[in-house]
Amino acid sequence: MSTEDRAKAIGKNLEGKAQEIFGNITGNKKDQVEGKAKQAEAAARHAAEDAKNAVKNLTDQAKKSIDKL
Repeated sequence: MSTEDRAKAIGKNLEGKAQEIFGNITGNKKDQVEGKAKQAEAAARHAAEDAKNAVKNLTDQAKKSIDKL
């Protein structure tokens, strides 16, 4: 995951937490739900990028193994 993408996901997560907390304080269910949704979106972005990184690492390792042959 690029540093920029990771920063955006972290920002989205913090935004969601703040919105959820604001909703908890004010009793606004819409803000609570939207905040949780933003946190879930951030988690999904992290998971997708982690999967991309894992595939890239595996292909890099495979290339290195082939080069050693």
